[in-house]
Amino acid sequence: MFAHGSFLLHTLTLTLPLTTTAYAHPPQQVLGNNNNNNKHHAPPVPGFVALGDSYSAGIGTPIPGPKENNCRQGTGAYPFLLARDLLPNTTTHNNNNTTSPFQWLSCTGSLTTDVLSSPSPSTSPSQIDSFTTHPHPPTFATLSIGGNDLGFFDVLNACIFRFYSFYSGTCTAALAAADAAIRSPDFDLRLVLVLREILDKVQWEKHPDFTITVTGYARFFSEETVACDEVSLGVWWGGAGVVRGPKLTRELRRRINELVVAANEKIRRTVEGVNGAFKGMERVVFVDFDDEFEGHRFCEGGVEEPDYGREETWFFLPGGGDSGEGKGAPDPPPKDGEWEGEGWLEEGSELVDADSCLERAERGGDWGERALCYMAVVKDRFPEEKLMWEDKEERLKGEEVSIMWRAPTYYGKTFHPRSKAHEAIRDKIYDVWQQHGINLGPRV
Repeated sequence: MFAHGSFLLHTLTLTLPLTTTAYAHPPQQVLGNNNNNNKHHAPPVPGFVALGDSYSAGIGTPIPGPKENNCRQGTGAYPFLLARDLLPNTTTHNNNNTTSPFQWLSCTGSLTTDVLSSPSPSTSPSQIDSFTTHPHPPTFATLSIGGNDLGFFDVLNACIFRFYSFYSGTCTAALAAADAAIRSPDFDLRLVLVLREILDKVQWEKHPDFTITVTGYARFFSEETVACDEVSLGVWWGGAGVVRGPKLTRELRRRINELVVAANEKIRRTVEGVNGAFKGMERVVFVDFDDEFEGHRFCEGGVEEPDYGREETWFFLPGGGDSGEGKGAPDPPPKDGEWEGEGWLEEGSELVDADSCLERAERGGDWGERALCYMAVVKDRFPEEKLMWEDKEERLKGEEVSIMWRAPTYYGKTFHPRSKAHEAIRDKIYDVWQQHGINLGPRV
């Protein structure tokens, strides 16, 4: 057992390589309490805090204001759904009010080091540094973390999309690196520190009912279907009507799914270890929602991928719509001079500056920014390389086409949960709370 502010805990924290990104925490999303349309009829709570990565930020779901914030938060995210149930009359406001009942700090691209307390002084406070316990002491915290630490994007880049073309490295190497990260104790140590720092921050001795709900991830693919064996989601044009990219073979789908299962098991074991320090007092619960995605993954039977119109697929495709939007495949790029406005990068954006974007993109961990920068670098160094969404007619004629770049979320939401999936995650959290005797969630 550890004591609040223990010397050991802070010593361990300072020995870790803390590399807080520019987007380590968002401008907090503040929720008020005035909504009488709470269909779950949940008992209200004084407040709670949501921490972690893009899975709890809800990237790709409807944005909570007139403009997307740097953390790419969306109101379809399961923490927002919990807030809407547990904090009556939930609304959102884009400001930095730290007295909100709900402190939404989840941020796309976050690593465990972005959640952990930063060494003092720090110009970029971590997520734990940023949440407050007054005047609304949080009743619980939610946490989604690990996918970026364990190299999910590198695997999807090298094995599926090839955003960085031949610079992407081999799929075999990316899978091996992810396997090594899962076998290493480094992530376990950082996750233990994250959980203990959260408990210390809320002074768990004084709040015996405070709990942390840690969520896992879901497997992306149905593994046994045959039709996907000849499908590629590669982003580069191979000539003669062919996509240049790896095929979604059953073996590849199985290997990527195995990584997700191993990551979930690693998180589960770490949670059990932290709880073991409390001698029977369960401070942390793990929510494995993977089974809820059965029938809702990519490459399900009878589905011809990429199927942008399938409502029952619970993951985003690049540029795909959210649940209920009824969108098909993304529109082709408009002609020169017609792409200004929402959804498109401004001309000259630093995100696609081939000379400078790499350091920012790889430091920050935002999937969309990394994909954009990788494609921009390839186009700069090898202008003859063509992306799949460059105008097909002109491409086949061999004419030069002006590149127009989408906003990062267009790419970054790929393989993230759509709104229907977040609803299922929320409901699974309620189920697990009930199983563990946690008196939160909707009344039965």
